[in-house]
Amino acid sequence: MFPKLTKFDVLDDVFNDSFFTKRESNIMKTDIIEKENNYVLRIDLPGYKKEDIKLELNDDYLTVSASATSESDDSNEKENYIHKERFYGKCSRSFYVGNISEEDISASFKDGILSVTFPKENVKNEETKKYIEISD
Repeated sequence: MFPKLTKFDVLDDVFNDSFFTKRESNIMKTDIIEKENNYVLRIDLPGYKKEDIKLELNDDYLTVSASATSESDDSNEKENYIHKERFYGKCSRSFYVGNISEEDISASFKDGILSVTFPKENVKNEETKKYIEISD
């Protein structure tokens, strides 16, 4: 056994790299595409199931929320994790979509990407909270 002579530690450098430390910014990365009559949101949600995702329209804002739970397995209790990066928990993002109704919004989820399409302009009839169904 040798005493540590410097503050340099290989594992510290590896795990403090920007690839490992920017976890929060990697959740729900979104592309917004403008088309002639509508907008399309493409949101990265790898590791989530369709059932884990909710779309809520409230006061001209579309909120996308997703929750994932840790699947604990008794056989893994003896494993000693050095570093763990997979995200478990809840995340959400809101987007201003204007005065539209839930009927104007369509959503699909495939290969870990949620695609949400909504028109540029339209008038909604009611001011209540609505949920949008996600298709396969």
